Amino acid sequence: MTTLHRRSILIGGASVILAVPAIVRAQADWPKGPIKVIVPFPPGGSTDTTARIVGERMRAPLGQTVVIENVGGAGGSIGVGRLARAAPDGYTIGLISVASHTLNPMLYTKLPYDADKDIVGISRVAVLSNLLGVPQSLPANNVAELIALCKKEPGKYSFASSGPGTSLHLSGELFKAMAGVDIIHVPYKGAGPAYTDLISGTVQMMFANMPSMLPQVRGGKVRGLGVTSAERSKVAPDIPAIAETIPGYVATSWYGVGAPAGTPEPILARLEAAITEALKQPEIQKRWADDLGLDMPPPGRQGFDQFVAEDRKLWAPAVKASGVKLD
Repeated sequence: MTTLHRRSILIGGASVILAVPAIVRAQADWPKGPIKVIVPFPPGGSTDTTARIVGERMRAPLGQTVVIENVGGAGGSIGVGRLARAAPDGYTIGLISVASHTLNPMLYTKLPYDADKDIVGISRVAVLSNLLGVPQSLPANNVAELIALCKKEPGKYSFASSGPGTSLHLSGELFKAMAGVDIIHVPYKGAGPAYTDLISGTVQMMFANMPSMLPQVRGGKVRGLGVTSAERSKVAPDIPAIAETIPGYVATSWYGVGAPAGTPEPILARLEAAITEALKQPEIQKRWADDLGLDMPPPGRQGFDQFVAEDRKLWAPAVKASGVKLD
């Protein structure tokens, strides 16, 4: 080995040794600037509301501003794809959900991300059921009467959703299959126009996230017939679970926070701790339970991957029943 070659190796090795403490220091000093949270849906929905509440409460433990960036489209795939391609430095995290990690991998033939490889789940932040609502004008006061009405005139009644392949659409498809009724799916570009047609009776039923449907029910605009969780919701105990009429019917949703794969462990630990601290705050727990109809799951990374795997098994029958495949 030449003296020059030996010297190059020594210099290169010294460079690596010197770089390691610099990387460690950078992680120890994190964060030094604002943290961006990508929300893969438009502003105003329950996913956006949840992300903003959690993000605001993360500011204190992290000591930095948390900024929300809405990147909607393709059932959340566009925003989650951007999250997957972000630098794994902790300055870009994102909201992940039943859409991005459970349904989209089963529905889309192509995705701009691999849910299992490109994103690390940091913590779930909310679990929620959907709520089946019907117009006040519909002569059905419970799920059994609705099923009887639909069976009496097959193909006459329709259900709205905020788009094909969403948990709301698939909640309806699972209901259709398990109840043995012939009802028509009417997709809308968002919940707003769907509620307008539901209230007017243009469509006869709608499955929607609890935070958006419950105010319509409490305001008397819509009649709530059943929740899609296995048991009644704590926030609306007077509304039966659909499973009380259709045994085995369960279709629940969840929201979480994820980071690009490769994000250093010390940064993931800081983010996990900040989210855990945020979720422990009494005002968030009250907001979840009393205002939004959300359940609080155990926070943190432990068991996250296993939870997603089990959730896919839960939703697989609904995806199969829908026959939906998206590009």
